Amino acid sequence: MATFFGEILSVYSRAVEEDDQDDIEEENEEDAQIRREVEEKREVHVHWSVEVLQSNPSQETLHCSDLVIAVGANATGFLSAYVLNSGSWSQVGWVSLWNERSRGTSRPTRAPLPEEPGCVIYRQDQCPSVMICQSTCYIAEDQLFQWTEKVFACLQKRGLSVTVLSDSTVAEYKAPNYVYGSGSPFLRALKTSAHKDKIPCPLLEQPNIVAGLPAAVLSHCQIQRIPAVLYQCYSDVIYPDSVTMETYKPALSSLSKLVKLDPSPSAEILQKLTKISDAQSNLYT
Repeated sequence: MATFFGEILSVYSRAVEEDDQDDIEEENEEDAQIRREVEEKREVHVHWSVEVLQSNPSQETLHCSDLVIAVGANATGFLSAYVLNSGSWSQVGWVSLWNERSRGTSRPTRAPLPEEPGCVIYRQDQCPSVMICQSTCYIAEDQLFQWTEKVFACLQKRGLSVTVLSDSTVAEYKAPNYVYGSGSPFLRALKTSAHKDKIPCPLLEQPNIVAGLPAAVLSHCQIQRIPAVLYQCYSDVIYPDSVTMETYKPALSSLSKLVKLDPSPSAEILQKLTKISDAQSNLYT
């Protein structure tokens, strides 16, 4: 409304303002409720087998001297073919979560089946302090911190050493004198300042970076001063491949006394792990 002197006055109804304020408060409450439900749905949970729970009734952290985490089809395939099939290992836990790309991994009542994506934890029978975690599911950015915090909260930090195996496409590798596809697959490594052992491959050159769960684990170990090394395998294939799997062999050289490697897995085992590649690489299937 304008006065005779040209001044503009804001005129409004108090009743309308109060109604609008009530609507805003209701919307804020609804938004907050929706946020809580989403956060609860996207929460990460760590589950342990009955044997582990019975052997640890006081619910103290588990003793773990060496933890090997594999992320990606070739990294997990390598552990399945060269490690888990060559020794006596037992499945002792799993990590359940839900997100838009991993809808089937949130079942808390049972561990993921072999053909299902998920995060499964194994323990060596002869040396229970050696553990392996295979991650084949997608973990969203907002769940990475939860995953690392909750998994490592179950383990004693003292005396713990971590090895991470991770897949990456060679198209993401950057180096001044590198030609795309030449010499792949190959390994590069990143380590925490607490890791003092010799590394059997070159360190990852700048400006290359790592992302996802491998980066989250390495960052957590750096902050907590846990000796850890990440081996990133760059390959020109995106599906499980026996040649790419074999590239990870030097990564476990420091664990040779604890983790027994099968030098030549059977063709049946390798074929079972790589059959997905054969099925999906055909344009007409």
